[in-house]
Amino acid sequence: MQARHVKHPFPPVVDKDCSILILGSVPSVKSVEANFYYGHPQNRFWKVLSLLFGEDFCSTDKNGKTRLLLKHHVALYDSVEECDLLGSSDAHVKNVVPADIESIVAGTKISKIFCNGATSYKYFVKYHPNLTATPLPSTSPANAAWTLEKLVDNWRIILE
Repeated sequence: MQARHVKHPFPPVVDKDCSILILGSVPSVKSVEANFYYGHPQNRFWKVLSLLFGEDFCSTDKNGKTRLLLKHHVALYDSVEECDLLGSSDAHVKNVVPADIESIVAGTKISKIFCNGATSYKYFVKYHPNLTATPLPSTSPANAAWTLEKLVDNWRIILE
């Protein structure tokens, strides 16, 4: 498998009323193909949010997902703006250009930042020492050891 250069292909989901920011690491091949976040059908991100917020994020398109995110004051982006990546594996990220998280947060009510998985958190901490985030277990299918129920229990912190 050959490395691919990834430049973030879609804008953050954010508006001035957002109070929560959730950061992934870098868009997967399936997300790039879908032109939206968490496009891999086995990623449990939308299932977790559906269970947390009592709304059906799963069966709607990207416009519907965006509306639901903003309704619940949730902003969405990734820690990495640009990188070289082997497949979709977070373990093979090289030549990172970090996302400008400060610009995403500016002019919003964001007071809580959460990182979906260890790679997102690693790059967030490395490049944003003046901001604070809470790491959460990854919703990726690669994190199969975590059941949906266990993910939801851990992700419940975003509602506090």
